Amino acid sequence: MEQKTNVMRLLEGAHLPYQFHFYDAPDGALSGVEVAQQLSQDPDHVLKTLVTTGATGKHYVFMIPVAEELSLKKAAAAAKEKSIVMLKSKDLLPLTGYVHGGCSPIGMKKAFPTFIDETAQLFDTILFSGGKIGTQVEMSPEDLQKIVPYTYADLTV
Repeated sequence: MEQKTNVMRLLEGAHLPYQFHFYDAPDGALSGVEVAQQLSQDPDHVLKTLVTTGATGKHYVFMIPVAEELSLKKAAAAAKEKSIVMLKSKDLLPLTGYVHGGCSPIGMKKAFPTFIDETAQLFDTILFSGGKIGTQVEMSPEDLQKIVPYTYADLTV
């Protein structure tokens, strides 16, 4: 068994059911679509976690299917911001505690307003980063809501 991540410890501490999936990433982060393929999952069922900065300087987290692209316009509307930009890769670790390719909505250094693409409601469970490259967590959107309050929104291009 692989080493437990902080995400797994937080879920266990909150008594929330989840499954974990490990995949090979010998050269670092894979694309989300590659992760879905390695795990034999539908890419619509696997979500990537994106961190952004609004015009006000506030940070927001968006979770969308791995094969999709975040609509910055829709993201700004969901967050009630004039505009939104993607966080620079070099700022991800200091802000969240996570590296690119291993960023989970659970267990960030601070809680940020979080939005999930409305398509996640179509699935009994969703997969997303377990907080480390090579690890995915699978759980129901309802159980995720208990540890990371979020809002559903139309977020993709």
